[in-house]
Formats: sequence, structure tokens, C-alpha cells
Amino acid sequence: MFKLASSLSVRCVLTGKSCSRSGSVQFHLAGGALCQKSHLVPEMPPCDFKPEEYTGMSKERMVEIRQQNCNPMTMKVTYYKKPVFIHQGHMQWLWDVDGRRYLDLFAGVATVSVGHCHPKVTAAAEKQLRRLWHTTNIYVHPPLHEYCEKLASYFPDPLKVIYLTNSGSEANDLAMLMARLHTGNFDIITFRGSYHGGSPQTMGLTSNAAYKYPIANGLGCTNTMCPDVFRGPWGGSHCRDSPVQTIRECSCAQGHCMANDQYIGQLKETFDTSVPSRIAAFFAEPIQGVGGAVQYPKTYLKEAYKLVRERGGLCIADEVQTGFGRTGSHFWGFQGHDVIPDMVTMAKGIGNGYPMGAVVTTPEIAASFAKGVHFNTFGGNPVACAIASSVLDTIKEDGAQQISLNVGTYLMTELAKLRDKYEIIGDVRGKGLQIGVEMVKDKASRHPLPPEAMSEIFEDMKDMGVLIGKGGVYGQVMALAPCRSVLFSWRVVATLQATTSQVRFHTTSLWTHAGFGGGLTNDTF
Repeated sequence: MFKLASSLSVRCVLTGKSCSRSGSVQFHLAGGALCQKSHLVPEMPPCDFKPEEYTGMSKERMVEIRQQNCNPMTMKVTYYKKPVFIHQGHMQWLWDVDGRRYLDLFAGVATVSVGHCHPKVTAAAEKQLRRLWHTTNIYVHPPLHEYCEKLASYFPDPLKVIYLTNSGSEANDLAMLMARLHTGNFDIITFRGSYHGGSPQTMGLTSNAAYKYPIANGLGCTNTMCPDVFRGPWGGSHCRDSPVQTIRECSCAQGHCMANDQYIGQLKETFDTSVPSRIAAFFAEPIQGVGGAVQYPKTYLKEAYKLVRERGGLCIADEVQTGFGRTGSHFWGFQGHDVIPDMVTMAKGIGNGYPMGAVVTTPEIAASFAKGVHFNTFGGNPVACAIASSVLDTIKEDGAQQISLNVGTYLMTELAKLRDKYEIIGDVRGKGLQIGVEMVKDKASRHPLPPEAMSEIFEDMKDMGVLIGKGGVYGQVMALAPCRSVLFSWRVVATLQATTSQVRFHTTSLWTHAGFGGGLTNDTF
């Protein structure tokens, strides 16, 4: 029998009470789907912000337009039985068209770095909009140069040359081109389960069938085994740089990781069997994002970078999700691996949701790329640069990186207690506020929790006013990547333990339709 209380308890833990004025948690009777499972729902804390009343088109009309005029895929990835109709946002909160408030723990897919409509960032955007919306980079305009100088200061030497783009896919696409031109080689290696974009070129980097089309999409890209110490064939209890380790047994000597040796062996085998002796590049996220916050053995990237460079390749860190202090311990995820890449790509948090991306590289690589003409009409747009500059300032002024470290560590520590208690929580992992909670049928098999059961979790969390993301090749990972606002972080810490200790749900047949069987009693909890 599965102790299904785990998912419900996790849901309560994740309702961080960011605007509450004390550490207490109140509960009220619920209606709707959740009421059928439990009569206790954590009450949303008060919030001083008052959203505008929505007076736009009806929900029914929006659905019609979505079906008829929008990308058809938008109807398939709503996560919910009915779409969430979002109207307004403020810091960690979102409001739907009916005025209901949600705690946003997904931040627009790890994109809203300092909070929805953060006052400082909004003011910077408004100021630049009144001055100059757009011009060409053929001319010299201050926002571009002020931002490039500021961003470069966050990187170690020799990473000092910046190319601004409009998205992460575009940044990775550009990095592929630069690597091939600089090295004179073609082949690129990425991890299985990775996501680096959806353009025709980056589709080759991406190793997830959901993002593939039946066309030639390899384009010189080869996938190697992802060194996933939870789901992969090797792993242990001391492998990763995280406050929470796997519950897999470990017989490694102190200071030595056998799992790391095995995964490096797999990379060497890829070199020996699947690519030429000289390659162009190796792409890797410091923590795999869409793959489900997957972390590697602590020394893996350092050893992998050495092997790649021995074969003439460039090492490229995809910081689209991990960058800008999200991991807490460092501003860039690669710094936590004690490596310096040859190129770094970024997007998402760079503009707090404003469309923008970048490639940062060395003067040497930039010089080899300058033999042709590269031009980007919107890359370095004055408004984008003003916003991105304000984001850097806000991260520093608000102490967002330290908040990520403190709050993320606390969240994972508390979630790990639930993992130890309940059978269907297989793993809790991450750094800072990039967190994955992997759901399984049982800990022994580590088989992914079935999609229908995951859907129940997402539906109930939404009904409780909490929005999270989904990750993993099988959609089995709850992805938490919230913004790093002072209100959100510290109030979550203040109420998390109270929520965990007080909530006890009682139900009798929550997920029998998922094939779990058995009833639940109060003793289960």
C-alpha cells in the first residue's frame, strides 16, 4: 500500500505564506475537488497588494481563440483539466481573471527572477520607454554599453565578450555556431534528458522525445548518459552538491565517488564510439532544468571539461535556468562545479520575464567569430538592456542570492523529512531555489509515478492556490523555481514548519484509479 499522504503533505509545505504576519497557519473548509479528499486547506495569508479588477474578454472566448488562433500546443500543456486564466502578477503572487490569488512557485518556468512586476524593474522599464524604445546597434546608445559592462563584471576572466539575443534557444544556437567556427570541428555532445532549445539547430542539443519532430534533427549532436545519481544506474549518498542526498546506499571511500567514475567512463565510451577524435563542444547545464533538477556527482563536470578540451572541444555552460544567483551558493551555476567554461549562455532570469538572452565568451573565440557579419536587430534593445541592468541591481540590493541559498536549503531540508516518511516521494534535490521533488511508485523500484497520479497532484495544488512546474523525462518531477523576493522567502521559512506539523489529511481511496489500491486511514499519516 502506498502512503499517499506524502503528496498532500508536500502540497501543504509548498503553500509558502509570504504575506502572513506570523508563523501561524490557519485552515478552512474547502469546496470542489480538494474537498472530496480533505476538508482542511491551508488559508492563504493576507497580502497588501490589491490587483485590478478584470474587465476583459470572457474565459470562454479566450479558450475559443486559443483553439482557433494560437499555437495548438498551448492546448496540450496547460498542466490542468482547465486552464488557469492569469490576469495580473505582483512579486510571488498571480491573480486569475476571477480575482483568485495563487502562490507562484514556478515563476514562468524559472524566469521571473526577482518577482512579478518588481517595482524597481518596472520603474526602470517605464523610464527607458519614455526615453527610447528601439534603435539599431549600428549607433552607440548608453543602455547597451552600460549593461554589457555590468554583466561582464559578474564573470571571471577571460569571459568578457557579450552577445545579446532574444531567447535561450537563440543563445544556444549562436553558441553552437561560434564553437564550430572557432574549433573547425562539428560534433557536439550533450546529456540525455537535456533541453537546450527548440530551434532547428538546438533541437539536436535537446535530448527529449517530447521536443523532437520526425525530421533530421541530430545535426552533429550526440547524447551521452546523464550522470543522474538518483535515477541512473549508479548513485550514492554523498554524490551531489546539495543539502539533500539520495537515499541510495553508498560504499565509496571518503573523498572518492564511484558513481562519478562510472559516469565519466560512459562519457569516455561516447568519445571512443560515437564521435570523431576532435569535437566542437560539450553543452551542459550546471543542474539539468527541464530534466527535473538533475544534479551530477560533484567532480563530474570538472573531469568532463578536461576530457572535452583534450579533444579540441569548447565547454559551454547553459545557465538559462541556473544563472543569476538561483543556486544560492554562487551567482552562476558553473562556479559551484569549480570550472570556467569557454562560453556561457543565458536567458529567462536575465530580464525577469522580459524576452532576452545572451552568450558570454572569450576575446579569442569572439575574434574567430568576427570573420563574418553577425547582426541581431533586437539583441541589445534599449528597453531590454535597461530592464536587465535593473535586474542585476535588484538581485544585489535585495540580497536575492543569499535568499535563494537560505530558503532553498530550508525548503529542501523540510521536504526531505517528507521523503523519509512517505513511499511515493523518491528524491528531493537541488541547490538554492532550483528544487526537484521526484515522485515514484515506490522507493525500491524508483519507477515514475504514473501521469494520472501526477495530474491529481497538480490539480489539487492548483485548487489550493499553489502553482508549480513539471520536469523529468516522464513528467514525474515537481519543479520548484520561484522568484527570490524578500517577502516570499522569509515568510515561507517562518510558516513552513508549522504547516508541515499541523496538516493531517484523512482520505480513503485517493488514487485507486492509478492502480495503487488500498485505503488510507489516519494511521497512514
